[in-house]
Amino acid sequence: MPRNFKSTADLQKADPKFNSMLATKIINKLMLDGKKSTAQKIFYDALDIASKKLPDVENQNEIFESAVENARPAVEVRSKRVGGANYQVPREVKKHRQQSLAIRWLVDNSRKKKGKPMAQRFAEELIDAYSGTGASVQWKENVHKMAEANKAYAHYAR
Repeated sequence: MPRNFKSTADLQKADPKFNSMLATKIINKLMLDGKKSTAQKIFYDALDIASKKLPDVENQNEIFESAVENARPAVEVRSKRVGGANYQVPREVKKHRQQSLAIRWLVDNSRKKKGKPMAQRFAEELIDAYSGTGASVQWKENVHKMAEANKAYAHYAR
């Protein structure tokens, strides 16, 4: 790998439609068995569905960017063993991990829903996250509640 690259993520190309690395990351998370064109079709169809249900949004970039932003956790809890006891220690989350967790939650919660095509399920999750509701935003709020409840153990964070 050339020295001017920080990681393999820097080697990825932005997606063809939006020229956005965030869109590429979402598509790669949606992808199963290396079927990237299928994942792209699901992503673009989901954005088409979402933009029809959200007529006040001018461009589709705003939908997935806001959805990821609303699902980003600021803190998380990590398990730490101290003197025979396990504590849930709250810690701040780095920007890169915030984005990864938000994308993972959006895709995973879409996959959990059943009975509809994946594009429809992902569109619903994007719409819900865009509006600040939905399973992914709820997951983030639960993580924040756990961190708040365990803030007494914050001094164990390293």
